[in-house]
Amino acid sequence: MGRVTTRVPRTRVDLGRAATVGRPDTVAVEEPLEVRVDGAVVTTTMRTPGDDFDLTLGHLVTEGMVAGADAVATMMHCTDLGPDGSPTFNVVEAALAPGVSLLRPARDRTEAMTSACGVCGAASVDAVRTVSRVDVAADPVTVTPEVLASLPDALRERQPVFDRTGGVHAAGVTTPDGTVLAVREDVGRHNAVDKVVGALARERDLPFAGTVLVVSARASFEIVQKAAVAGVPVVVAVGAPTSLAVELAAESGITLAAFARGPRFSLYSRTDRVRA
Repeated sequence: MGRVTTRVPRTRVDLGRAATVGRPDTVAVEEPLEVRVDGAVVTTTMRTPGDDFDLTLGHLVTEGMVAGADAVATMMHCTDLGPDGSPTFNVVEAALAPGVSLLRPARDRTEAMTSACGVCGAASVDAVRTVSRVDVAADPVTVTPEVLASLPDALRERQPVFDRTGGVHAAGVTTPDGTVLAVREDVGRHNAVDKVVGALARERDLPFAGTVLVVSARASFEIVQKAAVAGVPVVVAVGAPTSLAVELAAESGITLAAFARGPRFSLYSRTDRVRA
């Protein structure tokens, strides 16, 4: 398995002290991952190595290509080799279960995905919207303001790679009372969501009704879309929301909270789920 972090040379300049210091620094590893399903490439994304099977399954789920873990019979790393002849573990081959086919084809893209974007390069605007098969709006879950406000800190306590590098995002899924079910980290915020969805999908059936998705990044369209497809009714983001994220949350019936820092947060949709 590839390394999650690595050491690189660094020269630190401190103008206040008129000092220049050279010493190694720990940074998050960023490498490509190619996902294949029954031999066909469905995506290539830049990610932090580790939890690659969670990422693969989560991507297939949140892109609407499979309905759950039962659709995938096996996953394995292909024996691709790097320039030095050593295995890179940068290709995952997924085999669908007998009688199963993809619910929708892989998204057509005009460019490769990066760690910064999960839907970059989609061939058309319409192709960006993945239709959710889940009626998230009907989910009766409610959450207290105290729990919502506590989730970013609960997520932060479970970010060991961020502690070492300061360079990765995190995503977690919790119960309405704040119990953390799973957390994953990655250089890409969308990859972190795919990883945590994939991790949970290997333990329980979809949709993830009555759960909360908390992310360390901004609330972007792709984050809300992945939540809708996975059936998560509440999304909490440390950062700001985007206009399209707010629009999609309202359309999907997702409770969207953003700017969740300390005792404060802002609600943008389905405020009725937050108990006073």
